[in-house]
Formats: sequence, structure tokens, C-alpha cells
Amino acid sequence: MTNVSLPLVKTIIAPSRYVQGKGAIHQLGTYIEKIGKNPLVVADDLVWGLLETDIAASFSEVGLPVKRVGFGRFATAQAVNDLVTAITDNEIDVILGVGGGSAIDAVKAAGYLADIRWASIPTAASTDAPASALSVIYTETGEFVEYRFFPRNPDLVLIDTQVVANAPVEFLIAGVGDALATWLEARATGRSFSATMAGGAQTHSAAALARLSWELIWENAIPAIEAVRARTVTPALENLVEANTLLSGLGFESGGLAAAHAIHNGLTQAPQTHGLTHGQKVNIGSVTQLVLENAPRKELDDFIVFTTRVGLPNTLTEIGLTIDDEKELRAVAEAATVPGETIHAQPQPVTADDVFQALRSIEGYSRRVRAEAGLPEPVFYHAAH
Repeated sequence: MTNVSLPLVKTIIAPSRYVQGKGAIHQLGTYIEKIGKNPLVVADDLVWGLLETDIAASFSEVGLPVKRVGFGRFATAQAVNDLVTAITDNEIDVILGVGGGSAIDAVKAAGYLADIRWASIPTAASTDAPASALSVIYTETGEFVEYRFFPRNPDLVLIDTQVVANAPVEFLIAGVGDALATWLEARATGRSFSATMAGGAQTHSAAALARLSWELIWENAIPAIEAVRARTVTPALENLVEANTLLSGLGFESGGLAAAHAIHNGLTQAPQTHGLTHGQKVNIGSVTQLVLENAPRKELDDFIVFTTRVGLPNTLTEIGLTIDDEKELRAVAEAATVPGETIHAQPQPVTADDVFQALRSIEGYSRRVRAEAGLPEPVFYHAAH
């Protein structure tokens, strides 16, 4: 048969069900019962210590057994394989990732390999990973390895906003950093007519969801962050959780990724950045993307001011680097521009040297903008060793 180059068709993908609200964890068993009878919960010791009672009670109400295995720090290939073994050994028919983005990504990858159903139960609105049909795989020390794509999204995403309010506020701030990139990258992908992470062209719906995520963040982030500091659930927090988790998840996957996440992936190669959250590194990618695009000065300045007030880094200093770290910055730039990276969805060609120069430029420019706005100077980040 002759190979024919098929046109890029529009597509949008989403989880089968999304559940959000205060106390939602108490209804987990009711939703899981609809998709499986022998569940496996994947959660680290800290998360399980906080939620074991609630999860066990919700499972007991519908007659589901409680089986749980622990999880480390990163979604590595070995962690995924270990979960597949646990699924097979225990005849599991649905697997739940309870916790952060790495645990959820490992669960999605394992569920796919074992050919069972999977659910995302994030305990913080810290990334947009829970709703997506892909996983990010890392090394044991946190360097980016690959994206793994799956033919379907999670069967369930359930997020309890009181659990989010009880989590460290730094997690919510990280989620803002991840989600702010969604519109910037979807906008770039749309301008270049590139394929999205969903494997097709961008739909108007996906672009609109990405834009809505952006708007909700700018309106709700500051009051929502203060609500979490007080461990309270407010309408602003509900709005921000939806923006960070659902809207950003749909927006990045079906709207497309571009420079910001590619630069994040590059930054994982620099040991100085280890220990930073995904969203913190993505925010550096977003500022750098705006520089690469030669965005209007007001847009760039407003972004720097807003992210400073939120508590996100926008200088090299805040991620443990300096403009003199040429070796590390060039390694970051090279990794961000390898063939197949999402940076090539930018409407203009981007080289490793372009990224290197843009990264170096954000230090002085962000400092100037912050000073003019009366905002604090950046504090140097020291990675734990």
C-alpha cells in the first residue's frame, strides 16, 4: 500500500469524568465503583497518612477492598514497571494515583501498560498532569527523559478543594506557574498551525479553554493563595483549582505546548535547579518564551510583576543560576531545542543559541521591572545536595 501523507485534522481529548469540590474525597468510592471492583491506590507515605481514613471509609461504603502501594519521588521507567507488576500480581482492574503529578503520571503509564483503567486523585492543584493522556518520565535524579502518550485520558479526575487548602501553599503557587504557560503555548501553537499533544490540529474550543484558564488565574490567584495560607476554601480557590487542573490540562494537551515546557525540560539538566517544582521551572520557560517572541513590553512587564507577586521565579537567580553559568545555560538550551521538542511549535524558528541568549537576558530585565514596580529583589536558590 502506498504511504499517503494525511492532513492534520482537528481534535480535542478530555477525561471521562471530572469531579471537584470541598469534601469530594468522601465520594471517591462511589465514583471508583463505576469503573472497577479491585482498585489499587498509589500514594506516598505522607499522602496516605493524611487520606487513608477518608479513602478507606469511602471504599467501605460501596464494598471496595483497600489495597495501597507506596511511591517515591519521580515517575521513572522502573517505578512504572514496578506498578505493572503490582497490578498483575494482585489482579487489579483500576489504579488510582493519589498525590502529586509524578505519582499520577506513573499510574497512567502503568495502567496503560497493564491494560486497565486509571484515575487521578491530585492532593494539590500543583500541575495540569491529572487530566491528560500523557506521562512525563524522568531519571532517578529528576532529569527529563521522555513523554509517553496514551490512547485515552483518565477515567476519573477527582480533586477535593479542602485537601488542596490543607496542602502547602507552595504547591498551589507551582500550579499557577504551570497553568500560566498554557495560554502562551496554545497561542504560539495556533499561530504556527503545529500539531498539539493530542495528535491533531488545535480546535477553537481548546484555545478558548486555554485562554479561560489564563483569565481565571489572573483574577483569582492572589486571593486563592491567601485562602490556602488560611486553609480555607473560597470561591477564588475553587476557580483557581479548576483553572490549574482541568482547564490547563485540557488547554495544554489539545491546545499545544511550545517553548515554555521545552525550556523546563532543558532546565532539568542543570543540577542547580534540582528541588524546584515543575511550575517554577515552567515559569522561567514562560518568561523566556515571551522574550523569544519579542512580546509587547507591557505584556512581558505585566507577566513579571504578576508572577513576582504570586511568588514564582522570573530570574536565573531564583533557580540557582547566573548569567555567567555559560556551560549550564548552553546545556539547557541544547536540550530545549533537540528535534521533536515542543519549542519547534513556536511560529518562528528557534535555535539553541536563541534560547541561551534569551535565558541570559531575563535576569537583568526582570530585575529592572521588579525594581520599577517596587517589588523585592530576587533571592538566590540553593539546591539541596
